Amino acid sequence: MEVAKGNIFVRGLESIQGLVWSYPLIGLCLFAGLFFSIATRFIQVRGVKEMIRLMLNNKSSASGVSSFQAFAMSLSGRVGTGNIAGVALAIGVGGPGAIFWMWVVAFLGASTSFVECTLAQIYKQKDNKAEYRGGPAYYIEKAMGKKWYALLFAGFTVLAWGFLLPTNQSNAIAESLTVAWEIPPLYTAIGISIVMAFVIFGGLKRIASFAQWVVPFMAIAYVLVAIIIIVINFKAVPGMIKMIFEGAFGLGPVFGAVIWQAIQMGVKRGLYSNEAGQGSAPHSAAVAEVQHPAEQGYVQAFSVYIDTLFVCTATAFIMLSTGLYNIVDPNDPDAFIYAGLVGVDAGPAFVQHSIESIMPGFGKGFVAIALLFFAFTTIIAYYYMAETNLTYLFSNKPGLLVINYLRLGSIITVFLGCIYASKTAWHLGDIGVGLMAWMNIIALLILFRPAIKALRDYETQKKAGKTPIFQPTKLGIKNADLWDEINREK
Repeated sequence: MEVAKGNIFVRGLESIQGLVWSYPLIGLCLFAGLFFSIATRFIQVRGVKEMIRLMLNNKSSASGVSSFQAFAMSLSGRVGTGNIAGVALAIGVGGPGAIFWMWVVAFLGASTSFVECTLAQIYKQKDNKAEYRGGPAYYIEKAMGKKWYALLFAGFTVLAWGFLLPTNQSNAIAESLTVAWEIPPLYTAIGISIVMAFVIFGGLKRIASFAQWVVPFMAIAYVLVAIIIIVINFKAVPGMIKMIFEGAFGLGPVFGAVIWQAIQMGVKRGLYSNEAGQGSAPHSAAVAEVQHPAEQGYVQAFSVYIDTLFVCTATAFIMLSTGLYNIVDPNDPDAFIYAGLVGVDAGPAFVQHSIESIMPGFGKGFVAIALLFFAFTTIIAYYYMAETNLTYLFSNKPGLLVINYLRLGSIITVFLGCIYASKTAWHLGDIGVGLMAWMNIIALLILFRPAIKALRDYETQKKAGKTPIFQPTKLGIKNADLWDEINREK
């Protein structure tokens, strides 16, 4: 009876996931990215130099963190289990072609991230501690004037980032540690919960400081290992690239069977990983101390590239160059159209076995440690975003008791995520991502104009040799009251 109930629960989650991640959402994500690319005149191409320059700004204040800290905070949300387990799952279901569609989502999504993060800066405000807060709920209320929509988004966000999305992050950590050193999931659950409590009870500054040091280090180390493996397997690179492009367009009898799965998984796992349009990055973008909102838009657009074009691609190349992965037959979930690692489910184990085959005694442990850092920093970022939206729901003055309820609930969720079945954890995470994407992308397509005005204003001032300063009233942007206060203080 218990097994039957469990199966009913999983099937129910699969049905909800299918409704959320239907054709319309896939099309909406791609359309929004293309639309914003055109609207910004492909800022993701012509603005790369400025992105890198602005990213290195390390000026903070009592109210906000530096651009680099905000960049690290958003990157800690983007770079997580999706970069390892998510990529493995994408290939396991959609084949190598899913990677091409992840690249497409990253390229188009960089412009989407620019728009949402610039809007977050324009409409940010201070909470009862005089610290910056912002995000989709704030710009939906101020720019759209739809308080009910903003409240609905904030409520869904607290649910998704506080209690749904953390489950697959902690689950992936537990799974990888079990594969590497046979550590029981219960021990992992206890350890992660204790460390998480230490960080989130320390507040925003501790979260920013933690991300600033951990995220760049773990990303660089992971990519370096991937480069070493690719160099060792350099003869496999041409065939690997060919597989990615053939699979992306369903060429050949093998990949033709999974063409829709390649597109669906590429977009889904790409969005899950880089989070462009999902509404997560605007929360950290809003707390940066900058002189012009477009500055943080540039910086956050670049973080999409780092997440997908570097870290996700590194994972894909590790797996494809070694051939240690499986591709499920879309017509029979118990069969495979390619089986390079029989008996191993899609997830971090694919990557662990791939590196282990090249670096015996190192691969499984390295991936477990990398995933521990990747996923844990993502969990912390999720908590911060949930707290920001809880703050919004309580008109920027939530009591300490309310905040502590969220903290305790998030810790319990992370604890249980280590013990959940992997499939259940991924279904919960996908539902959370999909709900956020639907609501935020629709809002962005309505509200994008102030972000485009800010971009043009920034570029005009730069061209004139000035240091860009944001004056919303002169641009006809209303309800950006905090910027008037910032300008008066200067």
